[in-house]
Amino acid sequence: MSDLIPEISVVVPVRDEAENIDVLLQEIDAALSGHAFEIIYVDDGSTDATPAKLRAARARYPSLRVLRHRRSAGQSAGLVTGIRAARGFWIATLDGDGQNDPADIPKLLVRACAPDAPALVAGLRAKRKDTALKRFSSRVANAVRRGLLRDSTPDTGCGLKLFRPEIFLRLPPFDHMHRFLPALVQRDGGIVVNVPVNHRPRAAGISKYGVMNRLWVGIVDLAGVMWLQRRALRPEIEDLESMDDAT
Repeated sequence: MSDLIPEISVVVPVRDEAENIDVLLQEIDAALSGHAFEIIYVDDGSTDATPAKLRAARARYPSLRVLRHRRSAGQSAGLVTGIRAARGFWIATLDGDGQNDPADIPKLLVRACAPDAPALVAGLRAKRKDTALKRFSSRVANAVRRGLLRDSTPDTGCGLKLFRPEIFLRLPPFDHMHRFLPALVQRDGGIVVNVPVNHRPRAAGISKYGVMNRLWVGIVDLAGVMWLQRRALRPEIEDLESMDDAT
């Protein structure tokens, strides 16, 4: 890696995704060929060939950096680890299963640089390529979340997002926080915009999320985020020196 600050750091948390490593790296490298970028994979305690695949890939991709959790700590912990280590002006996040399309990252970057300067550009999976059960459970979960958190975000489960690192690092870190980023950013005073993105079927590997293992933790997490919203401190600040100068 050179000493130049990358324009974009692509952070990809993974656990047991050995079969998807090579293809996704090729796609990220191709999608950002016109940009200065780095790719940060955070291996969340994988027990398959993921560590070996990532070690081998470093020889082919000079932009690749690899961090590893000794024991699995969850997807949100992987994001926190990667973003804390990132050097880029922008952060783009992707799921490691290949369902997010890296070719959409430049589109999100254009939107992030628009005059209204949103704090978070969130991908919106307009045409989900998941099972009928997973699509149904996500619709129900998104409807409940929007109703309670009022975050005006139709799809918080999309792993493709783009933002400045300091915005993320101001947020309170907790397990599963990645599913509530729009509400947390809005709580911090930021604007969130949604951009339709491509979504693809999982080509290999096994999903780490099911209906039941998301339902109960989702209820607890939702209550926690509501608690954070109610206790947000957003005072209106006046500069007394400027007021004195004006008079």
